[in-house]
Amino acid sequence: MMTLFGIKNCDTCRKARKALEGQGLPFQFHDLREDGLSAPLLEHFLERVPVLTLLNKRSTTWRQLSDADKADIDANSARDLMLAHPTLIKRPLLDTGEDLLVGYRDGDYDNL
Repeated sequence: MMTLFGIKNCDTCRKARKALEGQGLPFQFHDLREDGLSAPLLEHFLERVPVLTLLNKRSTTWRQLSDADKADIDANSARDLMLAHPTLIKRPLLDTGEDLLVGYRDGDYDNL
């Protein structure tokens, strides 16, 4: 079964959920804020996508970080920041079992 990772009040996550439901595709939803983000789960994501692809530098959480936290970001510091602030992860993430799809635009799930 597929798992959609996101935040329940995120508009893009709602669109992704609606797209999956509209196609009758079974999935479970994992709220990164409420259900949390463990180090093994983050590593699972990072085995499939590059760390800087996963880090959302356009998020409100990113803008609220100190300049020191944002300076000289590398894979290790990005990993630590995402564990401390799961809302720094680009969302939604759809784990199909074979692929990890980052983000959502209309039509992205049409071929699932």
